[in-house]
Amino acid sequence: MGLLDNKRALIVGVASNRSIAWGIAQAMHREGAELAFTYQNDKLRERVEKYAAEVNSNITIPCDVSSDTEIQAVFEHLDDYWDGLDILIHSVAFAPKEQLDGEYLENVTREGFLTAHEISSYSFSALGDSAREMMKGRNGSMLTLSYIGAVRAMPNYNVMGVAKASLEANVRYMASSLGPEGIRVNAISAGPIRTLAASGIKGLRDFLTQVENVSPLRRNVTIDEVGNVAAFMCSDYASAVTGEITYVDCGYNSIGMA
Repeated sequence: MGLLDNKRALIVGVASNRSIAWGIAQAMHREGAELAFTYQNDKLRERVEKYAAEVNSNITIPCDVSSDTEIQAVFEHLDDYWDGLDILIHSVAFAPKEQLDGEYLENVTREGFLTAHEISSYSFSALGDSAREMMKGRNGSMLTLSYIGAVRAMPNYNVMGVAKASLEANVRYMASSLGPEGIRVNAISAGPIRTLAASGIKGLRDFLTQVENVSPLRRNVTIDEVGNVAAFMCSDYASAVTGEITYVDCGYNSIGMA
């Protein structure tokens, strides 16, 4: 018997087989969940359909999270397949590349700041609000992905760190809003992983080396390990956990000086 037997999960944010969202999808499939996926645009459609087939899913739905119309359409379409939803995974983040290099104040712009917050933080609110009707009465769970740059200044992370701080606050406010409906909202703050999204951060290799050298476990985390924690967080075994930011980073967040 799996942790997520009879659960239905929507995964938003798979871009490649190195995505954290893909690690989560694989873990949830292994634990018995039925899965549905969104894809950002036609360029990614065939790729996401291929990944979906690998976990026995034929539900793939277009969703550009910058469009409220597309977000609402996701759940109208999903309603054609399922009569309810138990899990929402939000693994979406973006900031213009020029914002993620060098000193923060020299590079941050009004447009870049707004874009980072809209895509990386607000989209979780919009998805959560649209999903809540399908989650009513099901003890649902919403989960997003953060990074330690939300609470500590990291080289080149810049406006993305500010957006992740917004996302973590978003988790707490969403948990407060949705708790009376029996819906839990949490985040995983994962260590650096060589994903397609992370490749836009200058100096990623240095981040990985630092964690490997000084974290208590002396290594980096994998997408599979993040997926395992996500499966637990969205299972009934975590039924009293909400509004939390859970670190999955080989203990790096606990180190003050090395």
